[in-house]
Amino acid sequence: MIAALAITQTAGFGVLYYAFSVFITPMAAELRVSVPQLAWGLTLSVLVSGLVAPLVGGWLDRHGGRGLMTLGSALGAGAVLAWSQVQNLPQLYLVCAVLGLASGMVLYEAAFAVIVAWFDAARRPRALLAVTIVAGFASSIFLPVTGFLVDRYGWRTALVVLAIGYGLPAVPLHWIAVRRRTAERPPPTRAAVGAALRERPFWLLVAAFLAQTGAVAVMGVLLVTYLIMLGHPPLFAATVAGLLGVLSVTGRVVTTGLQGRYRIALVAAAVFALQGVAALLLLFLGRSTSGAIAAVVLFGLGFGVATLARPALLAERYGTAAYASISGALALPITVAKAVAPPLAALMGFELAMGAVAFCCIAGTVGLIAYDRRGRTP
Repeated sequence: MIAALAITQTAGFGVLYYAFSVFITPMAAELRVSVPQLAWGLTLSVLVSGLVAPLVGGWLDRHGGRGLMTLGSALGAGAVLAWSQVQNLPQLYLVCAVLGLASGMVLYEAAFAVIVAWFDAARRPRALLAVTIVAGFASSIFLPVTGFLVDRYGWRTALVVLAIGYGLPAVPLHWIAVRRRTAERPPPTRAAVGAALRERPFWLLVAAFLAQTGAVAVMGVLLVTYLIMLGHPPLFAATVAGLLGVLSVTGRVVTTGLQGRYRIALVAAAVFALQGVAALLLLFLGRSTSGAIAAVVLFGLGFGVATLARPALLAERYGTAAYASISGALALPITVAKAVAPPLAALMGFELAMGAVAFCCIAGTVGLIAYDRRGRTP
């Protein structure tokens, strides 16, 4: 099951999310629309995935992930296929909304719910790490592959190829490999979710991960632009920004290793603080080559840490019976932050945006320390 999820998460992120950026330029030329108008399509997709997260979580707790993830992968492949036929912005936005729905059904939130339900506390960190290590290379694999397909066959044919390339493995793998525990578990209830929402520790987690996710989204989307603004050549900027994916894998490995010795909330808090330092380093020393590289390396080490910390903290506090429902409630505001933070940062200008990124990372650190002190156990 872990091998199957590693494959489907890598392909899912590569096709349903990362590939979008490669299609912006050719779509803008053919559809005669602006780049910002197209970029709002991706924002819409992310927002929809967050809006459906609570509903998806409730379904996963009641029925498991097999049917939902199978349907979601088929829906995602169909949406990508429909994308290849769009003729105007309204059609594209409709497709992006469906992509967001499919993403909510098949990407990390759903996969983590399946893993948390299946594996016990001792094996769960390694299972999560295995999936995220492989999926961490999704951008490194699919951005160049998509670029090659667009260059060789055009963007419409490239989308057809990606739709088939995603759907053919993902649909059967989800149907065959995704399973639920056979042991009886208490049925999740709205009362359990409502109790979590009324607790201060839950909102400390919301505040911490919302702030840090917004900071990560800004760096992920705008880092290349910022480096060019600082005077670096475009090739250097793109190459250095590409380190984020590789470094995120390194950070996840280190975090999982430290999790056996230290509380995960404190490990994640330390990493978030390191990212805040990295943002300030980019602000004050980013014009030099060494300063820019050092800042990206430090920030990149924490790029994927929240991905592992969130399921670990939720399962530790709330158990597994209603995990997916509570995780979906947490994912909604966090996903909204992921969607809206980059365009807001673009309006701020580089200096103010970097200050905001540093502030958000430190806010995430404070939130997790407060959680660790006051809310680790129910």
